[in-house]
Amino acid sequence: MFTIKENIQDELIINKSKFLTYVYKINSVECVMDNLNNLKKIHKDANHYCYAYSLKNIKKASDDGEPLHTAGLPILNVIENKKLDNVLVVVVRYFGGIKLGAGGLVRAYTSATKNALIKAEITPIKEIKKVRITFDYNNVNNVNYLLKDNKITYKEYDDNVIYEFEYEENKFPEQLNNYIINKTNL
Repeated sequence: MFTIKENIQDELIINKSKFLTYVYKINSVECVMDNLNNLKKIHKDANHYCYAYSLKNIKKASDDGEPLHTAGLPILNVIENKKLDNVLVVVVRYFGGIKLGAGGLVRAYTSATKNALIKAEITPIKEIKKVRITFDYNNVNNVNYLLKDNKITYKEYDDNVIYEFEYEENKFPEQLNNYIINKTNL
């Protein structure tokens, strides 16, 4: 899966209708609602605020008054085809007086989304894993050294020491792995 590095904006005019596309990197449904509400304040006179998002494999699309499946679904299809996640795309439409028809709307919303995403810097999503290890006190210095490049999120000192740490998927600290194999008390 991929995401965008930073938010972007683009504009497309088709038959006098203006399509303003906003692409946001998101991390919650609240973030989706905040961005939508903000755009509705900025573009009070717009006719439609069509959008789609993919967030941790939750997908949603809205036609916001356009004919069924002519706006939100085409936006979502572009997001899915680019294998994007944690992304919200909102296309704000100002109607220009010429009806585009269902096929024209699908093409317009698809083009608006594709054109905006051409400007985006797409980056892989790094999945973060958590591991909890238990070891005795005489290994604290060695484990601290081996985890120096990792984020330790939890420490407990009782009969043994317990650490919980994060690492990127497929990047488990190899030296720690070797150390664990060689130490039976870790």
